[in-house]
Amino acid sequence: MSEGWRLRTRLVHGGAARSAFGETSEAIFLTSGFVYASAEEAEARVADRAVGYQYTRIANPTVRMLEERFAQLEGAEDCAAVATGMAAVHAALFCQLRAGARVVASAPLFGACQWIVGDLLPRFGVETALVRAADREGWERALARPADVVLVESPANPTLELVDIAHVARLAKEAGARLVVDNAFATPWLQRPLELGADLSVYSATKLIDGQGRCLGGLVAGGSAFIKDTLRPYIRNTGPTLSPFNAWVLLKGLETLGLRVETQQASAQRIAAWLAEHPGVEEVLYPGLASHPQAEVARRQMSGPGTMIAIRVGGGRARAFAALNRLRLVKISNNLGDTRSLATHPATTTHAKVPAELREKLGVSEDLIRLSVGLEEVEDLMADLDRALAP
Repeated sequence: MSEGWRLRTRLVHGGAARSAFGETSEAIFLTSGFVYASAEEAEARVADRAVGYQYTRIANPTVRMLEERFAQLEGAEDCAAVATGMAAVHAALFCQLRAGARVVASAPLFGACQWIVGDLLPRFGVETALVRAADREGWERALARPADVVLVESPANPTLELVDIAHVARLAKEAGARLVVDNAFATPWLQRPLELGADLSVYSATKLIDGQGRCLGGLVAGGSAFIKDTLRPYIRNTGPTLSPFNAWVLLKGLETLGLRVETQQASAQRIAAWLAEHPGVEEVLYPGLASHPQAEVARRQMSGPGTMIAIRVGGGRARAFAALNRLRLVKISNNLGDTRSLATHPATTTHAKVPAELREKLGVSEDLIRLSVGLEEVEDLMADLDRALAP
């Protein structure tokens, strides 16, 4: 029925499964369990010989609507929803790894992802290696050896460095690895990793997919065989279950995703160009600027540069804190993708647990501020930033 629909239509109608009541908005099946007409039916459902639900940790109608709608947006065969973005990253990695495996990851990574790669995986005998996101030759060296999984963030949090996804996908395939792309900053609206050769896309749905700072959620999209046979058993038996209520909230967020991202991106482009000329800013990191070292990669693999901006203000932490503390309209928060514009100091929030020496090496400097552009009037945002960045 939905094969001919364009994306905005799919974001409103995709995956809808109405109950016998014929509701307009998707129903919230806020239940932990389901009943059976007979013991034989219960046996058949658990054995996957009969269609139907058993227990919300395994599957739920509202959660399934979210998974089907998101798979349509992503252009994926299937999708699995989990409780948080980090649960999505964790499950996508651990469901396919074992002692002796090798993981190659991009750098910088979000602080919790860095902890998984740098601290948690080695505890279980998994070899890990980091490659700077933009280092093509570094990727070639790292993947000249066999690997099992490649994990990348593009655009990277918080420096907005880009990975050439198609290039790394080819290298990963030659190395025998599956490529997992954290696409949270771009969303499938601006970048579709599976079309570039990735095997899995992972998301913190908490960010732009919800888009209004209301709830947590995570999504993993990819091939149906992998999700059914490898990922879902791991999720089912370890339990990072998404609440049906949160799934419903995320379904509502998807309805307006394209409208929000396009509007926020347009504001971000104006603000980034203005900040590039601001005397209180030493450097602007934004893929939509010609000054971005990977502007060509952005044009090639993204339909737009996104809603996130990073700036270096000089003067270290003191200068960054002073600027943040003068903000009035833009709120200080380590969340992102909200309708409200948010700013944070990554070195002391999102990446605070990353060793200081590694932070600096990866460009997460003490003077770096990450800005998530919201839906406010762009002139009001620039006035607030201008006051904050004054000498």
